[in-house]
Amino acid sequence: MAAPAADGADAVPAEASAGPPRLAPRPLERPAVDPGERSAFGRPSGVEGGFAPLRNGSSDGRIAGAAPPPAALAAAFSRSHADVAGLQRPPTPAGAVGEPGGPALWDGPGAPADRDPWRDPGSAARLGEPVEGDAAPDRAPGSGARLSVREVLFGKRVHPRALALLAVIALAIGAVGGVVGHLTASGAQGLTEPGATLTSTSDSKERPPGSVADIAARVLPAVVSIEIKVGDQGGTGSGVVIDPAGYVLTNNHVVAPAAQGNGATIEAIFSNGQRMPAAIVGRDPKTDLAVVKVAVANPTVARIGSSSSLAVGDGVLAIGSPLGLAGTVTDGIVSAVNRPVRLDSGGSDTNAVIDAIQTDAAINPGNSGGPLVDSTGAVVGINTAIRSLGQGEGGSIGLGFAIPIDDARRIAEALIRDGSVKHADLGVNAKSVTDGTTDGAQVQNVVAGGAAAAAGIVEGDVILKVGDRTIAGADELVVAVRELAPGQSVPIELVRDGRPLTVTAVLASD
Repeated sequence: MAAPAADGADAVPAEASAGPPRLAPRPLERPAVDPGERSAFGRPSGVEGGFAPLRNGSSDGRIAGAAPPPAALAAAFSRSHADVAGLQRPPTPAGAVGEPGGPALWDGPGAPADRDPWRDPGSAARLGEPVEGDAAPDRAPGSGARLSVREVLFGKRVHPRALALLAVIALAIGAVGGVVGHLTASGAQGLTEPGATLTSTSDSKERPPGSVADIAARVLPAVVSIEIKVGDQGGTGSGVVIDPAGYVLTNNHVVAPAAQGNGATIEAIFSNGQRMPAAIVGRDPKTDLAVVKVAVANPTVARIGSSSSLAVGDGVLAIGSPLGLAGTVTDGIVSAVNRPVRLDSGGSDTNAVIDAIQTDAAINPGNSGGPLVDSTGAVVGINTAIRSLGQGEGGSIGLGFAIPIDDARRIAEALIRDGSVKHADLGVNAKSVTDGTTDGAQVQNVVAGGAAAAAGIVEGDVILKVGDRTIAGADELVVAVRELAPGQSVPIELVRDGRPLTVTAVLASD
C-alpha cells in the first residue's frame, strides 16, 4: 500500500520498484540574488571555478618549483652516490605495519628511522669521511686571461671612448701646466742677476749722548746678576754696584733664601762674564733692601741720582736679568711717584710697604734688585715688584714698582755701617677708611708706651696727615712714618668723633 507523499513530493509508483516505495528528490529552489550583493560578493567575470588562476606564469597547470641548486651545494649537502634510498619509502620492504613486533614503516634493517639523521630534523650537522669517487681531481693552476687597464681601473664600467676623452683632457691640462711653468721660470730668471753686488755704505747710526744706547753702555758694567743656590734649589736676581769697595745693593727677597745658611752660596756675575762669590752684609725686611759684598778690584760703580726730582712722564730705563737673561735693558716712563705698595713676601721674611716709583718699563722676575736709571744714566730707584694678571707669577703688564733711591741710599748706608737698620715707629695699627669725601687711616689699636700713646692718640682716631704728607690709607701711614727718623717730633692731624685735632708725636724706634 503506498504511503502518502511528504510535503507534496511525488511518490515512486509501486510497480517501478520491487522494494518499498522511495521518494523522488526535492526540486532545487534558488532564490533570486540581489544585484548589489552579486556585484560585491560574486565571482569576477570569466572565473568559472572557486580558485583564481595560477600566478607563477605556469601554462601547463603545474606550479613552478624553485630552480635547482648549484652543483657545488648539491655535491656538498646531498646523499652520496652509493646511498639510493629515498625519503618517502623504506629502503627494504617491511612486514605488515602495526603488527606486534613488526618493523615500523620507516625502519630499515639495522637503521631505525628515529636514529636516521636524514629523517631526524633535530640532528646536528657533522662531517664524515669523504665518499670514494667524490673527490675532485687535482688540477694544476694555470695562467688566466690578463686584465686590461680599463678593467683594472674601472672594472669595464667606463666606455673606451670616455677613456680616450679623459686622456685627451689630461694631456691638455699637462700642456697648459708646462706652458705656465715655463713662463714662470722665464720671468724669475729675468728678475735675478747672478753677478749682482750691494753697494757698501758707511755707519750711519747715530748714538748721541743721552740716547738709550749711550746710557745702557755706561750703566751695564755696574749691574750684576746674582745667583743663589741652596742645596738643589736656586734663584736669580739683579744688583747694582754702589761703592768701589765692592758693595752691591739688591732686594732682601733676592738673598733671603741664602741668609738661613744650610750651605747656601751667592755668586755675582758681571757684564764681562766674571763670576765672583758674594757675602751678605746686611738685610732690611721692612724695606726689602739688602747689601752684599763682592771681593772685586776696581769695579765700575753706578752713579747715584735723586728720586725726589722725578716727575711723571720722565724717561727711565730698567736694567737687570729678567728670567736669567743678563744685561737686559727696557725703557719706559715714570707713571707715578709716591705710590704706597705693600709687597708680597714671596716665601721670604720680607714684610715691606714701599713708597714706590711706578713705571711702565718692562720689569719681570729676575729684574728685582736691578737699577732704574733716569735719562742721565743716574740710578733713581731699585726695581722691586710688578703687578700682574692671574694667579701666581706673571709677566710685565706695564705696572712695575721701584724703591726710590733716596730711601734706598739711607738704608744701604746704615747696612754698610752697622749691618742693620732702625726705623721710626708710631706705635699704632690702622686700616684704610673713607667717608666719601676724605680718605684716611683709622687707628685700630695703640701700642702701650708707644709714641702714639704718649701723644694722646686713641683707638678710633682717623689720621689725615703726618707732617707735610697727606694720609690716604693705612699703607701710606706706614711709609710716611718710616721716611722720618727715630726721635723726630712730627705733628699729626686727625679726626676724633667728627672733630679735627692736631697732636705732636715723638717717633720711637723699632
